[in-house]
Amino acid sequence: MPVAALVSFRLGGTDGVSIESAKWANALGELGFDVRSVAGEGVADHLIDGLAMTAADPPEPAAVIAALSGADLVIVENLCSLPLNPAALGVMVEACRGRPTVLHHHDLPWQRPQFASAAVPDDPAWRHVTINELSRLELEERGISATTIYNRFDTAASPGDRAGTRDALGIGHGRLFLQPTRALARKNIGAGLELAARLDATYWLLGPPEDGYGPELDRLVRASGAPVIRDSHPSGRMADAYAASDLVLLPSTWEGFGNPSIESAVHRRPLCIGSYPVALELASFGFRWFSPDDPDEIARWLAAPDRDLLEHNWQVADTHFSLRDLPRRIASVLATFPDLR
Repeated sequence: MPVAALVSFRLGGTDGVSIESAKWANALGELGFDVRSVAGEGVADHLIDGLAMTAADPPEPAAVIAALSGADLVIVENLCSLPLNPAALGVMVEACRGRPTVLHHHDLPWQRPQFASAAVPDDPAWRHVTINELSRLELEERGISATTIYNRFDTAASPGDRAGTRDALGIGHGRLFLQPTRALARKNIGAGLELAARLDATYWLLGPPEDGYGPELDRLVRASGAPVIRDSHPSGRMADAYAASDLVLLPSTWEGFGNPSIESAVHRRPLCIGSYPVALELASFGFRWFSPDDPDEIARWLAAPDRDLLEHNWQVADTHFSLRDLPRRIASVLATFPDLR
C-alpha cells in the first residue's frame, strides 16, 4: 500500500485548512493510500513543534525528514503557501526537493498585504493545487502551473437541530442571522451587524477575534443596534448552527474560498455574501445569493421564503462541489506523477 504524508501547521482544528485536510486524508484513503499526518500542533501521527504557525524555534530538519521517510507522496497543506512560519517553510521545501509532492494552496502570499513580495516555492517534482481559479491564474502568471480543486462538501449531510439550538440560545421565534466566521477586518463584521439591526434580527458570530481584532469587535458590538451572541455554540455542531439560522452572512471583502458559501446551500439556508473576487467566481456556477447592499430584497424573501431558491442552491452545490467527487479530482493530479501511475 502506498504511503501519503499529509503536512500542515495544524491538523484536527476547526479552521478551513484543517477541515479540508481531513477531507483530503479520507479521499487519499479511498484511493488506496495509507495516510500519515504530520503537523506542528493539533492531532497528528507526527507532531513537530517547529512546524506550528507560531513556533518560537525552527523545526529540526532531521525530524521532518524522519516523519516523511517512506512516504511515496507528500501533501503540504498551506505551509509552503504563506510564509507564516518562514523557518518551517524553508525546512519543508528542502525536505521535499525532488520527491513527489502536492502543494495544496489555500492562500497565496501576495493575497495578503504583509506578504505581497513573497514567492511560492517550486520544484520539477511537485504539483500545485489551488482552491479557486483566481489563484491558479495568479500562479500561472508567475510561471507555475497548477490545477484547481474546489473545496468539497458532504451534500447529503443530515439536518441539524433547529428548535433545540434556538431554545438553547434563547432566540424563541425571533430572526437569527448567522455569521459562521472568525472575527477579522476582512470578514466585514460591521456589515453583518448593520444588516441584522436593520432587519430586526439577532446577530450570531461563531468565531473568535484574531490578529488583534478584539478591541475593534468590541467597539462594533457596543455600537450595534442588534442583539449579539458571541462565544456561544450550544452543541458545537455546524449543522445545528445552520439549522437554527434564518439567514447566513458572509459579507467578507476577501476570502480564499469562503466555505459558508457552499455550506449554506448544503444546509438549505439563504446566503447574504460580499462581492469578494472568489465569491464572484463561485457565483458563476449559478447560485442565487443576496447582497448586503440590498436589505429590502432580503426582507421580502424572509417575509415569504421561496423554497425553490434553497433547493436550487443545493442542486448547484451537489453538482459542482460534492465531496463524492474529491477522490476522482485528486486522482487526476496524482496521475501526472510518473512513479505513482
